[in-house]
Amino acid sequence: MNTPQHGRHRGLVARLLLMAAASFAFGFALVPLYDVFCEVTGFGSRERLRGPAVAAAAAPDRARTVTVEFTASVPSDMAWRLQPQVAALEVQPGQLYEAHFIATNLAPHAATAVAVPGVTPARALRHFRKTECFCFAPQSFAAGEQRELPVRFLVDRELPAGVDRLTLAYTFYDAARAPASGGGG
Repeated sequence: MNTPQHGRHRGLVARLLLMAAASFAFGFALVPLYDVFCEVTGFGSRERLRGPAVAAAAAPDRARTVTVEFTASVPSDMAWRLQPQVAALEVQPGQLYEAHFIATNLAPHAATAVAVPGVTPARALRHFRKTECFCFAPQSFAAGEQRELPVRFLVDRELPAGVDRLTLAYTFYDAARAPASGGGG
């Protein structure tokens, strides 16, 4: 029994299946498209945060002060503690600074963690340079071990004038379960 209504339903089902397939394909295309976007603009690239930068030879901008805030977090199911030694530093763009985080393995066994960094606001990311950081490599700790972890950084002199505060945030993950380092800011 082939009624006109049956034909319309068949056409609707075909269009819906086509739309679902196109959405699925678009989802797969988003990752490489986002990677290209990040590479071109410098925004949202964790790779920029996960590798060392070369300190610029330019003199610091003594007329400008930027507040760099530090935060740290650990997933609730991990037996770790990570905290910054200071909540914030007043820095001058172009000058090299050092901050420290205190990490503690609270587990009764040795463990390895990976620090995943983030900088906000996103438009400041391309102007924040780390020359040394505990996030460049996994950190192995003995049971109960506590360690001071340094990060050396500078804020580029080209940081947009409207940005006078930025946040450097780290999330500590178990190395075996750490998220992928590509993409996102």
